[in-house]
Amino acid sequence: MVGSLRLWFVFGALLLLALAGPVAMGRRAAETRLVLEVEGKGRIVIKLHTTEAPRTTSHIIDLANKGFYDGQRFFKVIRSPRPFLAQIGDPDSRTKEINDPSLGTKGSGKRIPFENSGFKHSVGSVGLARLPEDRDSGDSQFYILLGQDGFLDGNYTVFGQVVQGMDLLPRLELGDRVVTAKVERQ
Repeated sequence: MVGSLRLWFVFGALLLLALAGPVAMGRRAAETRLVLEVEGKGRIVIKLHTTEAPRTTSHIIDLANKGFYDGQRFFKVIRSPRPFLAQIGDPDSRTKEINDPSLGTKGSGKRIPFENSGFKHSVGSVGLARLPEDRDSGDSQFYILLGQDGFLDGNYTVFGQVVQGMDLLPRLELGDRVVTAKVERQ
């Protein structure tokens, strides 16, 4: 009787370890990060929510791996009347004047449907930009929130969070160039 109880205890402990996964064993689960090297400013490191927004993050990762974001500029930075967002992802931002009214209308040509990741819009949240009337019209453009904006919750896919470079966000300016955008897995 005591032997079978001991066996059940050992079995239960092993089952708990197996279900808890690598975190219980002292290892972190792997993270996928998008690293934006902003010319003259530094690095913005974005933890991607690959489990909660798989289609969006897969698309952004694919674009970054192809060099899509390299050389692009932040074509929209809104700080007034309060900090709001900085946006990138229009390939024309490489060559057009930064005040060109057509900036913000181009992308990679693919449509990514809305994914409710469950994450709220807070400072440093990264969301997929889209047409105002169509939440399934996301593509390559994304924004980084500079302020708290809960009115966006449930309407835009939040697919990442800035985990390094938060001090750089208040210094982002219209026209700042992303030298490289690279994907890292840690």
